[in-house]
Amino acid sequence: MKIDGTRRQDRAIELVLGYYAAFNRGDREGMLALLADGVIHDLNEGERQIGKEAFAAFMQRMDASYREQLRDIVVFASQDGDRAAAEYVVHGEYLRDDEGLPPAKGQKYVLPGGAFFDIRDDRIARVTNYYNLQDWIGQVSR
Repeated sequence: MKIDGTRRQDRAIELVLGYYAAFNRGDREGMLALLADGVIHDLNEGERQIGKEAFAAFMQRMDASYREQLRDIVVFASQDGDRAAAEYVVHGEYLRDDEGLPPAKGQKYVLPGGAFFDIRDDRIARVTNYYNLQDWIGQVSR
């Protein structure tokens, strides 16, 4: 059973790393292909969105206002492969005003972040993102 558990754990890690590789390539279709149809997306300090369509719309809004690359990505997974967590550093540029946030002037930022994942049937069923919004606001307000 340990071998099977190790394979599931490794697969979960590969899935999350693939998700972030697609993100860094700007491959939104590749990201969507790794998500379950009813994916739950918990936004940092925001609402819960459900489904690939909502996720795609969110990414479209993000891509309009931000250019980001994730670096120093580390992924952990439970032995059964049902849950995973990632930590990374966001290197970004604020391109266009985002509602309720400071004005965009091409400000660059570096921000630690993380995410938690539920994995079902080799697809990401939930992603919950976290970063320190006040730190980001401070960086782009200078």
